Amino acid sequence: MASGDHIRHRQLGTVIHDRRLAAGHTLARLSTDTGLSQSFLSQLENGRTNTSLRSLQQIADALSTTATALLAAADDTAPAAVVRAADDTVLPQTDPGAGTVRSLVHGDRDLRALEFTGGTDRGDRDFVHQGDEIIHVTRGAISLIADGTEHELGPGDTYYCRAGEKHRWWAHSPDTTTLVLAVADGRTVKRNSRK
Repeated sequence: MASGDHIRHRQLGTVIHDRRLAAGHTLARLSTDTGLSQSFLSQLENGRTNTSLRSLQQIADALSTTATALLAAADDTAPAAVVRAADDTVLPQTDPGAGTVRSLVHGDRDLRALEFTGGTDRGDRDFVHQGDEIIHVTRGAISLIADGTEHELGPGDTYYCRAGEKHRWWAHSPDTTTLVLAVADGRTVKRNSRK
């Protein structure tokens, strides 16, 4: 494991450990709630292993938060206006059908932006977010189910997902690229009324 990867794993593990204790959960309870082994969770909290985004979402659900909130809390990178293509901002993905996910934001910011490549695993988990979200396809095609209605989106198509709207999506091919933009969890959007 590269030194930078080890530091990121340790930071994420510390965040999960602290959130678990704050929620009053034992490792045994977190294991039961997530379906993940106590051994794996212990190794994760101690920075000795990494996790897929899917497993991180299961942990986040059990701790009443989101995977992006856990990742943002573990990101001690100084906020920067520019994120270069060569910057190492890939998030953990170990599931073969999950594709890759790259954060387009450095540090804990009010706006979250993720770039998904692939992600052909349909999965059965619906997502519901506190804030609005924009899902934009830059290459390839995705299928998106929102509140029971299925949509197919191609290059240049965008879906505006309202706060509280149940949704899930998957790519049609491994080279599909999808951008997801949202206000970070726990933040509020201030709206000015204009006449």
